[in-house]
Amino acid sequence: MSELLTVDEALALVTAEARSLEPRRVALKTALGCLLAEEAVSDVDSPPHDKAMMDGFAVVASDTSAEREVVETVMAGAVPTVALGPGQATRIMTGAPLPAGADAVIPVERSETLGEGRVRFLGPTIAAGKHVMRRGESVAAGDVVVAEGARVRPIEIAVLAEAGCAEPSVVPAPRVAVLSTGDELVGADQKPRAGQIRNSNGPMLVAAVRDAGATPLDLGAAVDTPQALRLALGAGLARADVLLLSGGVSAGDKDLVPGLLAELGVRKVFHKVAVKPGKPLWFGVRDASENDPSGAGHRCWVFGLPGNPVSSLVGFSLFVRPLLAALGGAPFVQPATAPVRLARAFSQPPGRETYLPARVDAGVAQVLPWRGSADIAALAGANALLRVPAAGGEFAAGQQLDALLI
Repeated sequence: MSELLTVDEALALVTAEARSLEPRRVALKTALGCLLAEEAVSDVDSPPHDKAMMDGFAVVASDTSAEREVVETVMAGAVPTVALGPGQATRIMTGAPLPAGADAVIPVERSETLGEGRVRFLGPTIAAGKHVMRRGESVAAGDVVVAEGARVRPIEIAVLAEAGCAEPSVVPAPRVAVLSTGDELVGADQKPRAGQIRNSNGPMLVAAVRDAGATPLDLGAAVDTPQALRLALGAGLARADVLLLSGGVSAGDKDLVPGLLAELGVRKVFHKVAVKPGKPLWFGVRDASENDPSGAGHRCWVFGLPGNPVSSLVGFSLFVRPLLAALGGAPFVQPATAPVRLARAFSQPPGRETYLPARVDAGVAQVLPWRGSADIAALAGANALLRVPAAGGEFAAGQQLDALLI
């Protein structure tokens, strides 16, 4: 294997290190988007009683009397107290339990109130079971209501709630600490002074983490001193499943991060990939330690993304997003690309696999003007990164290439 890994070689190494996070029980309201780690079983019948499906009158279907005595009114949440006999009916609301003896509901629209507690029914007779849902007809106690491995959507939240699964066991969303590094960085709310720039990578990566279904932990920015970086790196390793760094991984005098990570027990898997932009990308793993009494010795995956924002976005899209999906219990999959046709011809010199900002509409890709990996403004109009093979070449209008949708 060459010193500079291809994208596919680097992805294979990330894949080899990927594994699902350990399941844990979480509050139901926080389970959205997670994979269920065990089948969910209902502890009750649903519905828990024979219930009315419409507002109207509960009746005995075999009783064909046109006029009936109304013996009581039952609202949803109440319990009927009078069993129905011949010539009787119960005024009932949607969802309320049927009284003993009743086996059908006549809609209120087919009734006429006569006064003195009596009602007349209009139209044909009604069949047994009409406008009634029987106890356990939807789910019986002991039934599996959501299978193991199912993705928890809003509808699964409702089903789990009805089944009494208040703390389901799920593969949790990965916790991702995002740390930007650099003496030159200031916040978005600050006016940069001479030599300073606003930190755009941090907010971008926090948003990208959230968009990928993971839980971001924003560590802000750290200056390029060993003391500040060691403290910030240690906090990320202790608090997150993934530590996502921006900057400090190239080869400059102040690119201190790789050495500090080694001191903190992070095992380097690779450094540098034959991709443009994003060549300096760093990936490593801090393996779990059973001898750490602090509980901070859990396994943590670490990415060092280049400081230029387009490079960071390319690295996140190619390598981080697939790992986050795998940690959340999904199979590790290659980054999702789509075939597109070129709107115009262009040329690309050979070298590294290259990702160009592009706009894709109806399957046609327009390469956008771009001035290099620091030109984040060029991405504002992009919805894709056009993948250009390392061999480069002349690409004609209408020719097909792959695009990574962003």
